[in-house]
Amino acid sequence: MNNIELAEGIYYVGAVDWNLRDFHGYTTTRGVTYNAYLIIDEKVCLIDNVKAPFSQELIERISQIVDPAKIDYVVTNHIEPDHSGSLPAIMARAPQAKVIITDHGQTGIQKHYQQNYDFRVVKEGDTLKLGRHELKFIPLPMLHWPDSMATYLPGEQILFSNDAFGQHICTTKRFDDENNLHDELYEAEKYYANIIMPFGKIVLKALEKCKELPIKMIAPSHGIVWRSHIPEILAKYAMWGKGINVAKVIIAYDSMWGSTEQMARRILEGVAAAGVQGSFYKMAVSDRSEVIRDILTAGGLLIGSSTLNNGVLPNIAALLLYLKGLRPANKIGAGFGAYGWGGGAQATIEELLAKAGVAVQEPGLTLKWVPDKEELNKCFEFGLTFGQKVLASIAEKR
Repeated sequence: MNNIELAEGIYYVGAVDWNLRDFHGYTTTRGVTYNAYLIIDEKVCLIDNVKAPFSQELIERISQIVDPAKIDYVVTNHIEPDHSGSLPAIMARAPQAKVIITDHGQTGIQKHYQQNYDFRVVKEGDTLKLGRHELKFIPLPMLHWPDSMATYLPGEQILFSNDAFGQHICTTKRFDDENNLHDELYEAEKYYANIIMPFGKIVLKALEKCKELPIKMIAPSHGIVWRSHIPEILAKYAMWGKGINVAKVIIAYDSMWGSTEQMARRILEGVAAAGVQGSFYKMAVSDRSEVIRDILTAGGLLIGSSTLNNGVLPNIAALLLYLKGLRPANKIGAGFGAYGWGGGAQATIEELLAKAGVAVQEPGLTLKWVPDKEELNKCFEFGLTFGQKVLASIAEKR
């Protein structure tokens, strides 16, 4: 197999899942990797492992370098099964190995796998001597689970960052400078938006810790390893963590018989007339994960729906509930839509936007049946006014 050396005695031994297209609701059109790293020193250390179906591939990669029975330590930066699923298989071959983990992680591993391994619980600043190498542990609770941590290798200046700085992208090359940077940053943005977005304040604290470390390489648990474009990905995380937005409005809608779509198109014209970039998504045919990526840096969010059973259409309900959990920062929003004999969609939209932390601008815009020429003009003005509000909001936060 094609084992890759990050530095002398430090190997990539993970697995590439080219065919996965759904990561608990997050669409992964370019597949997923489960990155694991092996350090050969006086002591042998495995950092993270892979999803359970890829256990044999992990063991085969390790076996090409060293007998898995010689593993002394298994660092478990995060207990989610895509990072810990092969732990039982590894421990069956190296039962003497110690599992390096946070206190929350120990509880989680015991519950996941019903095993009481030889745990060594670490906290901020703890170190582990392997020989010429020494590991330093950096707990990052709630980035993005309570057990999460990073592991730093000072001698080679490598940060094993687990879910931070990751991307869902499959390649045959493991380093950022061997692939297309635009694709890597695009997928890093999508990953941040769908996984890390709720934890912006914690991201900023983590970046402060990173400033204290000389870093030549960031080795996450998903996607490529950063070695040539570290300033770029750190700058992106700083921007996303601070909730810095651009003059962009996302219009996400669904329509039953076309009236709400007519409104959405005319609103988009108004947004553009305000000098603001617009993105336009009909949720019945759009990938929610991609829409969330676009929302990450947008200053404004307009959600439209026909009224169904005094509420919103199912695709809009799914988007708004998903957004509620992600809690995007520093955004303004509003609702719009058409109804027949009774309304209700706009109130639902506004309620869920507010619960997502979006500053709802009133009034929204709701119309009965099919919009006439005068009402379409109102839609244009609505978009124009909202675009101007986005410009003002962004200027205020600079």
